[in-house]
Formats: sequence, structure tokens, C-alpha cells
Amino acid sequence: MPEPTKKDETPNGEKDKDDDATTNTPSPPPPPEDANTAKKLSIELPNDSVHVSAMGRKDSVWSLGEGQAPEDLDKPVDTPPLSSLLIERPQGGSITVGGDISFVAKVEAQDLLRKPTIKWFKGKWMDLASKTGKHLQLKETFDRRTKIHTFEMHIIKAKDNYAGNYRCEVTYKDKFDSCSFDLEVKELEQSQSVDIRSAFKRSSEGHEDAGDLDFSGLLKHREPKQDETPEVDVWEILKSARPDQYEKIAFEYGITDLRGLLKRLKKTKKEEKKSEAFAKKLDPAYQADKGGKIRLVVDLADPTVELKWYKNGQEIRPTPNQRKFIFEQKGTQRILVINNCGLNDDAAYSVAAGEEKCTTELFVKELPVKITKEIEAVKTTVNERIELECEVSEEGAQVKWCKNGVEVPTGPRSRYRVKSDGLKHWLIIDDASKEDTGTFSLMASGGTSEAKVQVELKPLKIIQDLQDMTVLLGQPLKMHCEIFPGNVPGRWYRNGQLIQSNDRINILQRAKNHRLEIVNSTIHDAGDYTFVPEGYTQSLCAKIHIVDPPRVHLESLNFPDNTVTIVAGNKLRVEIPISGEPAPRVVWMKGERVILDSGHRVRAETFPDHTSLTIDIAEKEDTGNYKIVLQNEAGEAGASVKVKVVDIPDPPEVPLVTEVGGDWCSMTWEPPIYDGGSPILGYFIERKKKQSSRWMRLNFDLNKETTFEPKKMIEGVPYEVRVFAVNAIGVSKPSEPSKAFVPLAVTSEPTMLVVDDVTDTTVTMKWRPPDTIGAAGLDGYLVEYCIEGTDDWRVTNKELTEKTKYTITGLPPEAKILVRVRAINAAGASTPRTLQHSILVKEVIEPPKIRIPRHLRQTYTRKVGEAVNLVIPFMGKPRPKVSWLKEGQTVDPTQVTIRNTDCDSIIFIRKAERKHSGKYDMKVEVENHVDTAIVDIQIVDLPGPPQCVKIDEVWGGNVALDWTPPKDNGNAAITGYTIQKADKKTMEWYTCIEHYHRTCITITELVVGNEYYFRIYSENMVGLSECATQTKDSALIVKEGMQLKNPEYIDHDFKEPPKFTQPLINTFAIAGYNATLNCSVRANPRPKVIWMKNKIAIIDDPRYRMFSNQGVCTLEIRKPSPYDGGMYSCKAINDLGDALVECKLEVKVPTQD
Repeated sequence: MPEPTKKDETPNGEKDKDDDATTNTPSPPPPPEDANTAKKLSIELPNDSVHVSAMGRKDSVWSLGEGQAPEDLDKPVDTPPLSSLLIERPQGGSITVGGDISFVAKVEAQDLLRKPTIKWFKGKWMDLASKTGKHLQLKETFDRRTKIHTFEMHIIKAKDNYAGNYRCEVTYKDKFDSCSFDLEVKELEQSQSVDIRSAFKRSSEGHEDAGDLDFSGLLKHREPKQDETPEVDVWEILKSARPDQYEKIAFEYGITDLRGLLKRLKKTKKEEKKSEAFAKKLDPAYQADKGGKIRLVVDLADPTVELKWYKNGQEIRPTPNQRKFIFEQKGTQRILVINNCGLNDDAAYSVAAGEEKCTTELFVKELPVKITKEIEAVKTTVNERIELECEVSEEGAQVKWCKNGVEVPTGPRSRYRVKSDGLKHWLIIDDASKEDTGTFSLMASGGTSEAKVQVELKPLKIIQDLQDMTVLLGQPLKMHCEIFPGNVPGRWYRNGQLIQSNDRINILQRAKNHRLEIVNSTIHDAGDYTFVPEGYTQSLCAKIHIVDPPRVHLESLNFPDNTVTIVAGNKLRVEIPISGEPAPRVVWMKGERVILDSGHRVRAETFPDHTSLTIDIAEKEDTGNYKIVLQNEAGEAGASVKVKVVDIPDPPEVPLVTEVGGDWCSMTWEPPIYDGGSPILGYFIERKKKQSSRWMRLNFDLNKETTFEPKKMIEGVPYEVRVFAVNAIGVSKPSEPSKAFVPLAVTSEPTMLVVDDVTDTTVTMKWRPPDTIGAAGLDGYLVEYCIEGTDDWRVTNKELTEKTKYTITGLPPEAKILVRVRAINAAGASTPRTLQHSILVKEVIEPPKIRIPRHLRQTYTRKVGEAVNLVIPFMGKPRPKVSWLKEGQTVDPTQVTIRNTDCDSIIFIRKAERKHSGKYDMKVEVENHVDTAIVDIQIVDLPGPPQCVKIDEVWGGNVALDWTPPKDNGNAAITGYTIQKADKKTMEWYTCIEHYHRTCITITELVVGNEYYFRIYSENMVGLSECATQTKDSALIVKEGMQLKNPEYIDHDFKEPPKFTQPLINTFAIAGYNATLNCSVRANPRPKVIWMKNKIAIIDDPRYRMFSNQGVCTLEIRKPSPYDGGMYSCKAINDLGDALVECKLEVKVPTQD
């Protein structure tokens, strides 16, 4: 259930105007205030009749908010540890109702990387950031010069319920600071009477609260206009009047804000409703002191009603062992007694009687904590223990220790410890320092106690002074002194410069002892040392001397074995660091010869920290050991440096080419005699064509060996090679070129070696040339054979054969032999190509088989006068016998020339005539085996002219012609006719129509009055007939006025069912070559053609294409395979019927010879 809301109570039982417009939703009460802050009580009467339009205004309800859940009131709030972020804290203050006040907090941003986060709270729980409006404003500014953030909170036109405790919290990363302050709102005295009519008059001054029921103005005692005190009670008049009389009454008594009047009247009527369950409800609020007792009394109208008490919505149940809550009855009164009130009892209480409920607020007031025993001042010295003691009036009170007004940090790492026991509180400093001097204070809610603490230094006593020392260079340096008092820090100085601790210098302090330790002393460590105790004017002094014998530092050169390598012709300068105090004298020697600093090409120089040897132009003779001798008062030292002069190597010996291939060779050479003083790292190889002057590098990575194999050379071109030697210094000059050589390669092996023929004593082999022949060419082939089971290969041809076919003779009958062939050129013999299986020397009978070419499987057509040359291959062994017949008769050799070979037969006609047409039967015989084939030859010529061309009828501008086909069709079907016309006057012929198929036609659009002749040409696949047949009579086109009686004709019905005029024929197809099936159909109307394979319709198959033109139907099969063979059918369908033709298609795979 929602928690009750506290309202401001006025003497007239009416609430403030601004709150009336914004408190339509009940808000929970604020939680208990801080223990050190006096509670400011602010009560408002609940009112549930606020209009909905007044919801949502934040500016007048910023002091209210959502409350904590009852179970969370006792939970501690987790906050970061306090730190000193605030340099100026907000201070509490008091104002009157309607006044303005500002609170300021400042944070120094000197050590902050970004702006800190600040929050303003009222009490412990309500964040004011969401309550900003016309009554509350938050402002932030930053001063870049002083680097200070300023945060301000302005309260404008304060109300009495704005009073209370406020808190400001500042957070930055892991730092946190907080400050609490109080606001007290005082009420003005009520000295003037209230004019209810003036309260509902609109203000002409444009105030913010004008135009509404201004009861907040009445409670704040704004200056009313000087109107006469009303003599009548307007409220009573309005309550008894009808709603339609409200406007008249308002006008009569000068009330201009009729809307505000009606709102207030509506609320007033609702408040007149009396409770049926309670004779007297709980008071709006109760207040009790912490630890005291409070009685909540309610008077019931019906004593028998069941009563339940609630705290923050939770039912209060009596407990037998605890006496916290006591329930009492006295007549109709029901009393709830709360003993030993604590901060947890500060809550909203309610009592339910049946369906009715009344609520109240209980405020528990904390008493201020007072100082009963002040802190005493303390005066002590450094390193002593300090205890500050104070006594307060209440046990367990919350207090705060401060130093110079700043709260003392009491964390785990702090020097300060806080302790409390009952009423006493202590601040303990175990090891006091001079920085602890200041004013310490203890702050409680009821007062503050202050005391001064002064920490002074103890008198200094030198127990052991510093001693002067002399130290060898590099030895540790240790300085020691002892002073009293102990634990006094100090600083070390060398020649007036502060000494800082680092990896080499250690500064140690243990009680009274102070030590300075230098691990490895240097020349710079010599000087006057001073130790100054912190806080004292006295100091301890000592003088340190550093002594160093001479030394040569060859290790800094990073030369292996102290050897310096220099390339001949370059300048060498070797600088060797030396040390010694005083500076030593240096002598350079090579053998017994002393090198002076005045030398011309080789000289030595000496400087304070190093010595150098300079050789301007290095020569091979400069190689050797150089000795350095150093002397000074502290001793003598020496060292030696080896100088090595290196150069590029000599060129290698002339390379020798040992082996040559098709595009490669193998070469070798000897290393150079002189390697330049540095090991040979490898070799570079170059080559060039003999006629060219351009050398080409063959390897970009050094070749470590003295052999190399150049590749990717052009076969047949002469080349030369040379070699470069490489060491760490550089590349030598090239060697002399090798002798010229020419890369040549044998051919690849012959290909496709097969047996061509076998007899009882011979075997004929054939093959194809090698795939790769090369620049050396191909001289010929060598054929070898051996008896199966032996390795005795015999050469059959003493001389090379250039042909790719060879017959091996003189073989024993029925022997099994293996055959191989080699290709020979200038580079030698290729790898042999050997037949994979053995050959039986025995003639084998092979049945004859005629292989009809594809174009001869259908009728072979030629025009008269053209040549006919047909080659028909066949197979069979031994040589087959071939015979030809024409129409069952022997072919006349004078008309047709026939020539037969071992594998084919040729028909040749030099000049074809129509008598050469016919079917030619071919028969091939091998012993008892026979194979036949038929070749259909058709010789075609131009057709003759049509017969009997006549004029059937003339009417209007039309002429009907009729004729009969020609007697001679040219040995080919007539494909059409060409009709021409000519005017009798000019006899110039014009074509009317071409490729006409029928033997009757009507010529239209003739000119009236003209007389025409007509002639007709016949046409076949060869062309038009040489002459045309002309009409004997002419057709006169009658002029207008002449009437012609048209005879009556009966229309001919051209419709007919489908009929195939040319059927499908059985066809053979070669796999991989397109095949076509053709037929022709006649039908009217035009039929639908369906192609089927094995009685299954062919639909949307990309391997088939279908054509239909002038009744000719064609099916094209793209690159058929043996699976495409089968029964193909063509079906034509129209409205009058259907027709079907079929044929068989065989697909054969060609065999390889």
C-alpha cells in the first residue's frame, strides 16, 4: 500500500496553494535525520482531491521523494572513505517563508584530471538533481586561474516544508567527501484578517501564483488589497446555492477567479464527508524524543469493529516477550503505545477499521550530544605519543575529529587512531612529528571542543662524526655518522649538490645511524660531503679522495680477439678508451718501432680519456700486432691490438664445361690462389651467347661449391660462362670465359606406336613423330625387336628410316616378338617407345566392315555437270574384294570410274548427268565374310516449264489462272512457281508472285482498261526453269459501265487432318556429331507437333532443338551419345485428328585406327 504523505497544516485547515497543485500522488515520508541535527517538523494534511491537470510539476514538490523500504532502514550505507576534497563547505542558515537562500561548496582541482561528481541531498535519501525548477536551482562554475570548482544550490521562495537537514557529497575516483548543513524556515506572524474574496481575485502584477486558489499567499500573509471586511459569509451562500447561480454570486461579491473558486468549493464539499468507522481519527503527526514513549489514540464509532495497526504498511503484531508495542483499550478508544522510541520508529503508522483507514506520521527527535569534558592542550617533542581525550553526554554518539578545521583521516594507513569507550573518546598519535602541531577539535551535534598541540624538536647531539677517506677507483665507498635523537631524517650533499638515492647510491637510516654507500666509486665521487639533519642548523662534513691506476679498456671496442679488420685503401682510426688518475703517458709500438704522433701515414695521438691509432691509406704491410703502454704515478698498464688488412680475392681459374644437355650444362672451376685475407663466401656465375657482349647473372644467392649447372639455355645456340669469387670485402674480377659450347638434346620418344599389319613372316608397325624434337632436329628412326622372354634386341633397319611406318621382315612364323622404336638426332638416341604387348607373327582374318561416311547415309545430291568424287572406307584382312552394282546391274566403267585400295573404294564421275542417278550397291568380301552398303546418288537439273497455262475467268480487276505441272521436274520435286504479267501495249514483264506452290492463282489489282498476258516459270531445288509457258489469250480488264454476271461458286473446304507426306527414316549417327531427323506434314488448320523418344515427350531438354518451316519438321540432337539411341516419333495433332511417324536412331562410337 502507498505510504502516507506529510502536509503543511494551516490555522484554517487549508493547505498551501502550490502544494495543492502538485501533491495529487501520495509520497513517502523522509527517513530519520542525522543524529547531530535538530529535526525540523513539517506536516501537511492529506488531500486526495487534487485535479489531474496539476500533476507533473517538479518545482513545488522537490522536497518530497520516494522513501526507503522498511527493511532497508537499518542497513548501513556503503560510501567510500572520506578525504579532503572540499576546501569550502556549505554552512547552515535560516530564512523566512518566501525568502531566498544559497549554499556554496568549493573543490580545488589542482590534482584532479577531470571534474568531480557532486550530489545534493535532503535528509539521507532524496537526490535534489531531479527536483530542479522555479524553487530550486543548481549551478556549477570553474575558475581556470585558481583551478577551483564552485557548486551552488539556490532555494527560491522557500516554503515552510523546505526546512530540514541537507547534505552535499563530492566524489572523484576513489576519493569521497561529505558535508551536512541545516535550513530553518521561519513563519511570519499572523496579524491581519483574511479576505476570502480578495484571495480569488486575479492579480494584475503578473505574479507566478496569480490566477489560482492562492492559499499559499494567505498562509504567507501576502499584502492583500485594502478591501472592506465582508459582512456576509460567501462560503455559506455558495454551499446552499445551485451550480447555475455560482457565476452570479461571484460577480455580485467581486470574485473574478471563478475557476479557482469552483476548485476550492469542490474540495471543501468533499472534506465535509464524515467517517463511519472512526469517531476521532489519528492526529496528522506525532513527535517523540529518542528513548521516550508515545501513545497513538483513535476513537471508534463502532467498538465491535476489528482493528489492525500498520507500520510502513506492515502489520504490527503483539509479541509476548517484547514490550516495544502495547495495545490498550479504553471504552471506544484504541491506543497503540510505543516504548523506548528509536530512529527506526520514525515511520508512517496507520490503523484500519473494516474498510476505512486513517494514517499519521511519527517523528523521533534526537537530543543534541554535548561536550562534558573539554580536550586539554598538549606540548611534547618529536617521536613522542600523543593522546587527546574528550567526554560527551551520550554513549555511542557520533563525533568527528578535526585538525585545523579539516577532518582527520582515520583509515588503516593513517597515523591517527580513534578510540571510544562509553562517554569518552580519544585521538591517538603514536609517533608525533613536527607536522602534527596545530589545533585539534572534536565536533558533536551539541557543541565543539578545541585544544592546541605543539610538537618541538629535541636538541641535536653528534655521537660519531663523518671521517675523511681515500678510496681506490671502483671500490665501494661507505660513510657513517651517528646522532641523537634517533629517527631524525637528514639529507646528504656532495660539493653542495643534493645526493639522490639510485641503483649505485644507497642512503640508509636506522634509528641514530645514518649511512651513505656507493657501490662502485668513480672519479666524480670525489669531493666534500655534508650530512644535514632535517630541522637542525648543524651539519656534519668529510672530504673524499679517489685514486685510480692507469688502465686500457679494450673491452669497449667490441672487437673479436682484439682484432681490427680494415679494407685495403681505406682509412683506419682506432680509438681506445683509457683511464687513470693522474692522466697516464701513452706509447704505441709495432714490434720494436715506436709510433710517433708526428708520423705521416701512420701516427698515434693521446687525449685525456682515450688514445688513437690512425692509418690514412691501409696497405697489406700494415697487418700486425700494435702494443700500447700506459704509465702514471699509480702504476703501469699495457695491451695489444691486432690490425688485419683485407682485400677482394683474385679471380678464379677458367671454368670447365664437363657435360651438356638440351637447355643445361654442368661446369666446374678451381678457387682463386689469393682469397684477399678473408675466407671465400661463394661464387657468382654469368653466361652469354658467343656472338653477344651482354653477360647475364645466373645466381643471386652465393654458390658455395665450385660446381654449377646453368639452365634455361636456348638449344642449338653457342654459349660461354665465367665465374666471380666473393668474400666479405667484395666481388673479385671475372675469370676468363670458358670455351664455347652448344646445348643440344635428344628428342622425346615416338608416340602412338601400334601394329598396322601382321602376316606369317612380317609385322608392319606405324607410329607418330615425337612430341618434342628440339634444335638438333630428327635424323630418322631405329626399329628394334626381340623374341618374347629374351633381352636380345635386334636392329631391323641398318639405315635410319624417315617414315613413320616400317615392316619387319624375315620373322619366324607363330613367334611372339616385342617391338620398340627410337628417334635419332645429333644429340643421340631418344628413350625407346616399346609396344606394351607382344605380337604373334601369324596372319589374322578380320571380317570386312564398310564405314559409310555420314553425308552418304542419306541421298547424295549433285547438279548436272558437277563432279562426283565419293570415298568409302572399309576394313578387313586379308585385302578384301570389292564389287559395285547399280540397280542390280554392273556399273559401266565408261560412265563411272571406280578405284579400290586396301582400305577404301572411290567412285568418280567427272561430269554428272541425270542418268547417273540411282542406288549403287557396294559389296566387300573376305573369304566367307561379306558386308554390303547402298549409296543413293541423285543428279538434279532445272525443271521444264509448266503445261497448259490458261485464263479461267476475268472479272473486275482480277484474273484467274490455271496450269498443270511440267512434264520434266529436273529429277527433283517442284518447290514452287513464279507468275509474271505484261501489258499488251508494252510487253514488259513484271513478277506478280514468287515461290507459289499451287497450280491455280487469282491475280488482283489489275488496271481497268488494260489487256494483259501472263507467263509462269516452274522451280525446283536447282532453280527456275529456263523458259516459261505463256497464256495464248489475253485478259482484257473491262471498263466501268460493263456488267459482268459473276457465277456462283461453292467455297472449297481446305480443312484436312494431319498427314505425313514424308515419313521419318531409320538413321545412323556418330557419337559427338550433331544428328537431325526430318519429316513433312500437311494439315489445316496448322497442327501441333510433338517429338517423342521411346514414347516419352521431349520437353525443355537443352540437348534437342525442334524446327518447323513450311510443314517440314526437324529434330536436331546435339552431340549424341550411345544413350541417345532409340525409337523417335513425331506426332501432329489438330482439331480434325492426329498422325504419327516413327524411326530408329542408332548412335555408334568411332573406333580408333
